[in-house]
Amino acid sequence: MSSKVAQRGHVHCEHRDAVALVTIANKPKFNAMSRAMWRDLRAVFERIQRSPDLRCVLVAGQGAHFCAGGDISEYADFRFQEASLRDFHESDVWGGLQSMLDCDVPIVAQIAGNCMGAGVEIASCCDIRLAAASAQFGAPIARLGFPMAPREAALVAREVGLTVARQMLLAAEILEAEDMKSAGFLSQVLSDEALAAQAHAITLRIAALAPQAARLNKQTLRALNKPLAPVNRAQDATNSIATGGANAYAYAASAEHREGITAFLEKRKPCFEGVKPENSSGYVDPKRHESK
Repeated sequence: MSSKVAQRGHVHCEHRDAVALVTIANKPKFNAMSRAMWRDLRAVFERIQRSPDLRCVLVAGQGAHFCAGGDISEYADFRFQEASLRDFHESDVWGGLQSMLDCDVPIVAQIAGNCMGAGVEIASCCDIRLAAASAQFGAPIARLGFPMAPREAALVAREVGLTVARQMLLAAEILEAEDMKSAGFLSQVLSDEALAAQAHAITLRIAALAPQAARLNKQTLRALNKPLAPVNRAQDATNSIATGGANAYAYAASAEHREGITAFLEKRKPCFEGVKPENSSGYVDPKRHESK
C-alpha cells in the first residue's frame, strides 16, 4: 500500500468463501472517512452487488473503532464553497451510502469503539447491527458548526428514531450501546471480547441460508414503504432539499461553519457567541463573508 493511500485511509474488501469482509481502515484517525474512502465504499458495494456468489457482508472498522466520523482535516479544502460542499455530500457521501442501501446481500455491522457521524450513517445502511458494550454513538457535528445533510439525516432518523436523532443532532449527545439497543438500532450488545466471534457466527449463519431468498427479502423490505403516501411525500421533500430546493448547502460560507471547523483544526473550543443564524430561508449573503 502506498503512503498516500495509507494517509487518506481506504475501504477494502476481502472474500472468504461466500462472505465479504469490508474493513473501514484509517486507524490513526479512528477510521474517520476521507473523501477517497467514501468513493472506495461505493466501489466496494457496487462490486458486491454484482457478485452472485456472495451471501453475506460483514462491515467492521480496523482496530478498536468502527468509524469516528468524517476526516475533518480535509474539510477546509471543500466545505466553505456551496458547490463543492454539495458535491461532497450528494456525490461522495450519498454515493457510498446508496450503494450499501441498494445491496441485496445481507449486511452485518460489527461496531466497536467510536461510531460517530459517518459511522452512524454507515451502520444505518446495515441490516443487523452488533456492538461492543463499550461502543459509543453520536453525531456531535453541532460542535463543528454544521448540520447533517438532508438525505443523511433522513436515513439516520429512520434507523435510530426521531427522539435519538434529535438527541444526537440538537444536543450533540453521546449515547451508550445499551441506549441504542433500547432504541431498536442494535440487535445485540456484547462484551468487547465476545463481539468479533458473535458477529462472525451470525455472518456464517446467514451465509448458510438460502441466498436467493435473502436477496428477495431485502428487496421486499426496501419496497415496503413505497405504497404509503406519507413516506413518498417525505422522500420527495428530502430529495427537493438535497438537490437545492431549499438551499440545503447555502450555509457553506457561514461564520459558524468556518469557526467550528477552524476551532477543531486548531484544537480549541469553538466560539459561537455573537454568531447570528442565517435567515430562515437558508440563504447566505456572500457579501457578509467576503472578508473572512
